[in-house]
Amino acid sequence: MSLIEVKDLRKVYRIDQERVVALGRVNLSIDEGEVCCILGTSGSGKSTLLNIMAGLEKPTRGKVLIGGEDITAMGERQLALFRQKNIGFIFQSYNLMPTLTAVENVAMPLMFRGVSRARRDKEAKKMLKAVGLGKRMKHRPTQMSGGQQQRVGIARAFVAKPKIVFADEPTGNLDSHTTLEVMEMIVHMARDHGETLILVTHDKEIAQYADRIVRLVDGAIISDTPNQSIIGREEQAQPEEAATPAKDAPAEEAVPAEAVPSSEMPSPQADDPAPLPDPDAFPS
Repeated sequence: MSLIEVKDLRKVYRIDQERVVALGRVNLSIDEGEVCCILGTSGSGKSTLLNIMAGLEKPTRGKVLIGGEDITAMGERQLALFRQKNIGFIFQSYNLMPTLTAVENVAMPLMFRGVSRARRDKEAKKMLKAVGLGKRMKHRPTQMSGGQQQRVGIARAFVAKPKIVFADEPTGNLDSHTTLEVMEMIVHMARDHGETLILVTHDKEIAQYADRIVRLVDGAIISDTPNQSIIGREEQAQPEEAATPAKDAPAEEAVPAEAVPSSEMPSPQADDPAPLPDPDAFPS
């Protein structure tokens, strides 16, 4: 059953007197519980497509239906409420609030929903333990490594149990070892909660974690193929008698001896960048 339907989507930007077509009549359906990767090089329009599907940007033409609701017809306030209730985000550059602790960052989507402080702190701590940060709850972003910050971002994206999680180049600022840990964590968490995961990347290896790969070139879909996820392959490769209980939360990374200055953190390089949503639009 389709949860997301993209119909005749077109996006044109005007730069001075020039018209730049970012998306041209894109049609796409994504099923509930599916892990779908939108794969493309820089400038392919993949982040623009994600932004429009997530209600962060308006299309020039066409519409996006989520659960039968046309989000392209919604006003800003209605969109903000819709995102809080239905959508979670994982960003390449983490987008954590620098003055807040890990618990406070993770709890923010619940705060925007009006959840009591006691309950949201309880849920945030539960999620941080699930991503292996049980001993880092009071740390601020500059006191954590990039991998730890992204784990906080993952916990924040899933804490309110959204129907859909959008991940825009979620491993773009991470080393290769941490990339594997983060991708396994994101996919397992989406599967465990039965949530739809939309992954945007330029990396063909990262795309292998998806159930389906949609390839975008110059704002048009050139292929849409099923894929057997790496996660599924690993599980099928294990002998049945060797099956083990669910793995414990991943081991925590070593904490740097000194706080990492924000100026030394790698800068985001995702294509088609969108401005950070205002607080009312913060994802659930």
